[in-house]
Amino acid sequence: VQLQASGGGLVQAGGSLRLSCAASGRTSSDYHMGWFRQAPGKEREFVGSIITIGGRTWYADSVKGRFTISRDNAKNMVYLQMNSLKPEDTAVYYCAAGINSIWPFWGQGTQVTVSS
Repeated sequence: VQLQASGGGLVQAGGSLRLSCAASGRTSSDYHMGWFRQAPGKEREFVGSIITIGGRTWYADSVKGRFTISRDNAKNMVYLQMNSLKPEDTAVYYCAAGINSIWPFWGQGTQVTVSS
């Protein structure tokens, strides 16, 4: 599976961005899809994930209620809608594909910068 994340940018605090992750190769519907982020000087952290079928999602407490993950299996796309952005959301965001919290496939990151 090859993954390509896009949609990052610079936004003011309180604003919104939608990140996209395009999957190619083996269909993304075979895998759970996850979003992770890594801020400067910090370890990469889990943001949220969505299962293969059914749309059940999980989120880190830090983004719960502000971020929403969705997927379109027909288009092999996964999205991360980010609302009410905070400066502490600034990071490089990565999409990943895997099963049972094991993430062998990663896309390149997309930078999200939230200004105060």
